[in-house]
Amino acid sequence: MSNKLLKMTISRLPPAALTLKQFLQRQKILSLYRNMLRAIRQVPDATDRKYLTDWAREEFKRNKDATNQDAIRMMITQANMHLEDLKRSLALAKS
Repeated sequence: MSNKLLKMTISRLPPAALTLKQFLQRQKILSLYRNMLRAIRQVPDATDRKYLTDWAREEFKRNKDATNQDAIRMMITQANMHLEDLKRSLALAKS
């Protein structure tokens, strides 16, 4: 492969390309965020729904630049616990 072709191939990558591990973690977080918003849409009271939507957006936005892997794993665990609590509360409310 010529040097020029190699430079063209490398230059197509964005300057801050994610590693596979970072990409997969990002996908997991985006999926968690979407699942959180889907669950919030099931909240019957409009005021509570708005509060929870604003809270979720703010939490994810506030932590979007986190880089410490231990902190990120902890935040994912906490978000999953909040999501499960919300789902449990919604199931009890329907009963």
